[in-house]
Amino acid sequence: MIITLTTDMGISDFYVASIKGSILKELPNANIVDISHVIRPFDILHASFVIKNCFKDFPKGTIHIIGINPEKNEQNNHVIVENYGQFFIGANNGIFSLLFEKNPDAIWEINLNQELDSHSFPTKNIFVKAACHIARGGLPAVIGKPSEKINKRELFRAIIDGNTIKGTVTYIDTYGNVITNITKELFNEIGKNRDFKIFLTRSGYSINKIHKSYGEVPEGERTALFSSSGFLEIAINKGVAGSGGGANQLFGLKINDTITIEFK
Repeated sequence: MIITLTTDMGISDFYVASIKGSILKELPNANIVDISHVIRPFDILHASFVIKNCFKDFPKGTIHIIGINPEKNEQNNHVIVENYGQFFIGANNGIFSLLFEKNPDAIWEINLNQELDSHSFPTKNIFVKAACHIARGGLPAVIGKPSEKINKRELFRAIIDGNTIKGTVTYIDTYGNVITNITKELFNEIGKNRDFKIFLTRSGYSINKIHKSYGEVPEGERTALFSSSGFLEIAINKGVAGSGGGANQLFGLKINDTITIEFK
């Protein structure tokens, strides 16, 4: 059985090892896959982007533990969500509304007895127990009661103003590639095959062509393309540290910066 982990706990402390040890204590043959442990602290937008772009590559039956802002409170309970033939376990803090393109197939509110330290480390003491229960073939209904509610969190959407689209930087990957909230569908809908310029507001640079791959421009040259996520990406071909820097570094772009597209 595959159990994935996504947390903001980093890789220099003992937290992730403790979670894995707890899983292996219950399921010695568990196949544990790290999606990421360097999510920005408490940032469910960042986490949802990372998980959304890979969970469909896992086989049916995979169990995903999401340890981002995992505390339970009056608004955010702990849940098991079934969707796309997989299980997702975490706090009902809005992340599930960002993950899926359709309503969940089923939701259960976890009602495991909480130990004294589960409040401070629910990812290990609650989510791991729920994941191992399901991995052993247990039914979610045994440890949770059916629910129909997932808390909503809205993504910031690109703004349309006449012949202009104004979007924002939502993600920067390891290579310094800058991903925006401007979708290919919106670009085509507003653009209608017209000439355009993409203004990288902070830097003063612009781009006037969409490429299909990084390699369509020379090394060190800027490019714009629609990534596998379906969003507009600004990149430098092989522009990593030591080779001129990534797009975020060269253009001074940061999360929430504005990217403007003007169509003629």
